[in-house]
Amino acid sequence: MDLVENFNDYRSRMNEKIMAADNIVLKRLFNLDTNCYAPGSIDVTTKEMIGLACSMVLRCDDCVKYHLGKCKEAGVGNEQIFEVFAIANIIGGTIVIPHLRRAVEYWEALNETKSVS
Repeated sequence: MDLVENFNDYRSRMNEKIMAADNIVLKRLFNLDTNCYAPGSIDVTTKEMIGLACSMVLRCDDCVKYHLGKCKEAGVGNEQIFEVFAIANIIGGTIVIPHLRRAVEYWEALNETKSVS
């Protein structure tokens, strides 16, 4: 299994288990997250790029992968992604560089993948 497939399979499997627990607070939290990235006065592509930059600054590799996948789905190109990477590193500082490396690796894997889930 490749990097993208492993991540998406694990995320889906664990989300199903979390939702199966039927915890109202967790369900509401997941719903807020979903609705936050829905189309609004800010377009989805911009929201995903903001989410990507924030995730990099917060150093959450899972979130970075998720938002990279969403950016890919939204049609974000290499130049745009690398501008987001630059913004995240300026805001977060050099401690973000290891996450940048993993983000570039994942972005390359997404570009090699036929479909993003």
